[in-house]
Amino acid sequence: MNAVTAIRAAATKQLELTILMPCLNEAETLAVCIGKAKAFLDKAGISGEVLISDNGSTDGSQAIAAEGGARVVPVAQKGYGAALLGGIAAAKGRFIIMGDADDSYDFGALEAFVARLRDGADLVMGNRFQGGIEAGAMPPLHRYLGNPVLSFVGRLFFRIKTGDFHCGLRGFNADSIRKLDLQTTGMEFASEMVVRGALAGLRIEEVPTTLKPDGRSRPPHLRTWRDGWRHLKFLLVYNPRWMFFIPGTVLGGLGILFAALLVFGPLRVIDNLSLDLNTFVAACFMVVTGVQLITFGAISRYYAEITGILPPSRRSDWLTRTISTDRLAANAGICFAGGVLFFGYAVARWAHLGFGPLNDSEIPRIVVLGLSLIVISFQVFFSAFLLGVLEIPVKRLKSGRAGQTNELPANELPANELPASESPANQLPGRDT
Repeated sequence: MNAVTAIRAAATKQLELTILMPCLNEAETLAVCIGKAKAFLDKAGISGEVLISDNGSTDGSQAIAAEGGARVVPVAQKGYGAALLGGIAAAKGRFIIMGDADDSYDFGALEAFVARLRDGADLVMGNRFQGGIEAGAMPPLHRYLGNPVLSFVGRLFFRIKTGDFHCGLRGFNADSIRKLDLQTTGMEFASEMVVRGALAGLRIEEVPTTLKPDGRSRPPHLRTWRDGWRHLKFLLVYNPRWMFFIPGTVLGGLGILFAALLVFGPLRVIDNLSLDLNTFVAACFMVVTGVQLITFGAISRYYAEITGILPPSRRSDWLTRTISTDRLAANAGICFAGGVLFFGYAVARWAHLGFGPLNDSEIPRIVVLGLSLIVISFQVFFSAFLLGVLEIPVKRLKSGRAGQTNELPANELPANELPASESPANQLPGRDT
């Protein structure tokens, strides 16, 4: 099974609940987890199944799962996210509750998840910090730094009221998550599900859950720094505002402030501290960098909207209507002309002095200001054409769709009247968000 292909609902009769466990060499704990999951289904009287998404185990986990009464689906592509994508595609349940097969989560206590799902929640996250973390269950670095920081970043970036962004025990409506067309195959899959769900407007809730030390004798698959970076990278990539706009605005704003204060001469702060030409140069560099970051942010947000990666918003709609290759190039031309004028004025002043030594910093200030405007103009100009390049595949795709629609026989529906799951528009990554 190719885990990154579009997830399709199972064609067989749908059960109410699938308890899904990704598995890679979990022979020590798998039977215990399956037993707890099946006991929960029996106790709760739920029509369900236990599904093991095996990611290439070599320790006999597949046989253990089959003997325990679980269904096994093999997933060839390696990775935590790949295993879960394969399992979600194969699940027969209307709802899915996923959890690690290392016996760290209690599969015998899933009542709160089922209740929230039946009540209409699309995604129900477990919160280990509310439910309780036993001693030794989570490394101190993860418990006191990694998870709290990444969860805070997720809440800040995406306004998601989730206290434990990376809890591996979570339940969701299978159809709602399938429509998100999740793509990541590593540990960052945990972040992608929450972020894409929030961007799509899914109803996300949270219930306390417990975590105990896993029952394995080998080290976990999780790699602290590598997987932590992958989570953070995903959060940044999906939020151009915090990745580009806010740092660029702060940097550019501070640069403009200091440049304005120093453009006409030095500024004495206290008796033995004054700001002069060197600070002015640094301020101009800050402005150049800030403009570049803001330009990157505008292009990335524009591209994310026209491709359907991120949903539209009031600000992004304005950006989509405003930004274009022509306008950016025109603004770059104005900036270039201003820079040349400043630079030319400085050269003329220097020539008036016979190209001799400069005894004050006025002319160097004008030179730096002019060169900064010229550099900014080049940045914006080439960014304008980068935007044009990014638009090419989107325009070609739209043109191809229009041609296909015009060629449809009279008895066929156009694409915009097809069911949502069959519409070509939904084949773009993240279209549903």
